[in-house]
Amino acid sequence: MSIYNKLDLTGWKPRQLTSQEVRFATWIAFFAWVFAVYDFILFGTLLPEIGRHFGWSEVEQAEIATWVAVGTAVVALAIGPIVDKLGRRKGIIFTVAGSALCSALTAIGGAWGKSPLILIRSLGGLGYAEETVNATYLTELYGASQDPRLTKRRGFIYSLVQGGWPVGALIAAGLTALLLPIIGWQGCFIFAAIPAVMIAILARKLKESPQFQIHQRITELRKNGAVKEAQNVAVTYGVDYDEHSKAGLKAAFRGPARRATLVIGAALLLNWAAIQVFSVLGTSVIVSVHHISFENSLIILVLSNLVGYCGYLSHGWMGDKIGRRNVIGLGWMLGGLSFAGMLFGPSNMAMVVGLYSLGLFFLIGPYSAALFFISESFPTSIRATGGAIIHAMGPIGAVVAGFGATQVLSAGSDWQTAALWFGAVPCFLSGALMFAARHVRPETVQ
Repeated sequence: MSIYNKLDLTGWKPRQLTSQEVRFATWIAFFAWVFAVYDFILFGTLLPEIGRHFGWSEVEQAEIATWVAVGTAVVALAIGPIVDKLGRRKGIIFTVAGSALCSALTAIGGAWGKSPLILIRSLGGLGYAEETVNATYLTELYGASQDPRLTKRRGFIYSLVQGGWPVGALIAAGLTALLLPIIGWQGCFIFAAIPAVMIAILARKLKESPQFQIHQRITELRKNGAVKEAQNVAVTYGVDYDEHSKAGLKAAFRGPARRATLVIGAALLLNWAAIQVFSVLGTSVIVSVHHISFENSLIILVLSNLVGYCGYLSHGWMGDKIGRRNVIGLGWMLGGLSFAGMLFGPSNMAMVVGLYSLGLFFLIGPYSAALFFISESFPTSIRATGGAIIHAMGPIGAVVAGFGATQVLSAGSDWQTAALWFGAVPCFLSGALMFAARHVRPETVQ
């Protein structure tokens, strides 16, 4: 029975969203993610140019990148409780607007010094958090939808939204190559702020999800002392009233939520180690292990993002068929095996590129199902908070992998060994660990 057809004793029920409003929300979420990624990638792409402009050494640039990563994780973690308190609609507006502000201020922040620039770029955590907010919002909208076609294909449709990552990365690469000689690096950041501002303005037309309307109703009644009415709303819509009253960071480590937080969080930490090694440092690994020099780095960028996008769609579709937990676990395990094969296989161009692409397909693709699965694993009251905690594990995994690989190389070993133990093995283990997470039936998510 749809939540729209239920009526509590107070005569209240959440506002129903039309199919057109759900489609509009899907498009806004997609473009919000595209331009958040655009800004996110842009800084890494232009950091050498910024360093040359201000006379910063490579060491200073590396330090800036490290502290920005720390600030990004902190900001992204803080967004969860805010979105659970203010709402999904306001969360999208806030993160997109914050990303736009970050882009604009970056154009002048470097002139103020390295510390102000780090603080400004830490706001990029709002853009990084965008995918968590999107997943939270769309999980609830699709779950409440009365369109049976959407209900059956919700994972695949979300994979189209999550595909905004490779789209944003390609836009960042293409526009940077086009605009940098004309308007300089400052102009590139100002230009990046324009579409984000437009999306933030359009996002004001979004409607709040029914599930959060119920959460908000219970909260308001409790604050006004109408405990019985609040309990009645909770019972009517299948909300655990006691758990609802304990919302917050601590609630993510209590009851059934604890399992999701610990298991999926650990899996994501391990998986981001593989992302750091094979996605961020992929070309370095391939060149070092197989002594194959790619003549054009842009071709690799296009290839990896194209493969990643196909992986998003495939895993999103399969998640609707065999369950999101299962497709994530199997995908990451196959990714680990593919990367191991690439590391120890023959140094043949076709074989290396083929196995590397296959590894990226299974490494990146499951994230279209993972972000949705994370949101489905938590109740409405802490859905964004739980997602933010798990999401923050990613940068930590990247730092661990970077530190570990550096130690292996410093000890006199090579990239083959470093990439195996801090890339392929963690990728496989992250998939195996996912099977310890609770299987979630989408139709039970409220």
